[in-house]
Amino acid sequence: MPATLIPPVQQAANVPIPTPPRVITGKDLAYLKDALSWELMAFKKFAYYAKQVKDPQVKQQLDKAGQMHQRHYQKLLTHLQVDNNSAMAKIPKPQTMQ
Repeated sequence: MPATLIPPVQQAANVPIPTPPRVITGKDLAYLKDALSWELMAFKKFAYYAKQVKDPQVKQQLDKAGQMHQRHYQKLLTHLQVDNNSAMAKIPKPQTMQ
């Protein structure tokens, strides 16, 4: 019976992807900072407009949208609650060539 060859792409697909370490890089931090700013601004705008309108249905929808952005903001904050030093210590160091 002839041996079946598995294409390299398929071989790589069979290898489990390791769980990435819970480390925040400088680039990650910049993205999180931007996203936090956007969510906070959206929350503030919806809260402001909800106070300005008279129609209770519109007010309810604006409040609902504002609460959604507030939840997103809180969720993003949870990503910043990482002990970065301890997480970095667990990452294997690349071996240097001598």
